[in-house]
Amino acid sequence: PRYGLGRSAPTAPSAPANTFTAPSFQPAPKNAQRLESERLERERLAREERNRLDTAAATSLAELDEEQREEIGEAFNLFDLDKDGYIDYHELKVAMKALGFDLPKNEILGLLNAHGVAAPAGSTGKTGSQRAQGQQYASGPGARQLLSFQAFQTLMAQRILARDPQEEIVRAFELFDEGGKGKITLQDLTRVARELGEGLSHDELVAMIEEFDMDGDNAISRDEFINICLG
Repeated sequence: PRYGLGRSAPTAPSAPANTFTAPSFQPAPKNAQRLESERLERERLAREERNRLDTAAATSLAELDEEQREEIGEAFNLFDLDKDGYIDYHELKVAMKALGFDLPKNEILGLLNAHGVAAPAGSTGKTGSQRAQGQQYASGPGARQLLSFQAFQTLMAQRILARDPQEEIVRAFELFDEGGKGKITLQDLTRVARELGEGLSHDELVAMIEEFDMDGDNAISRDEFINICLG
């Protein structure tokens, strides 16, 4: 017999050992060079932006008077709640409003997107829980950006210098004209003098009204107020 007792059947040939080795993925030299070049370019652009802001800040601030510069600093410090030298979307909005600039949300976000820096990862205080809560209703490009004091100074100085003087006078008139009557009465003048802590007597306030009241109605109209301010 072909396969008798004591004879073993032929064994099947064993499969060759798996000698496949996964290739290692190393960045190609050209890719590494490109990434490094992009990093250096970003750093160069950041330096140029800082230098541009330095120049713009010095030029704009030099054209402001001391009182205007102090107002900018006070507005920033008042709303920089954690005193880290940066303000977020919500702080920027109220700080600008305090200076007379009531911008819509999209313009505030645009300023942060153009001039802000990214909120640092793992930051504490306002940039942590408080800012995270605030971002629930401030979304979009720029919402997670912060604005430095220097950038705030520059932007506010430029906006103040671009103001129309007559618009500023009208805004001041409206602060006096309680209730939007269209004129400043003796009662209005008395209230403002008291709020500002000016120790003016009743007779002095009456004299001010009489001096500038051109139409004899015992009040100062908006046109009369503008003429007073423009000299």
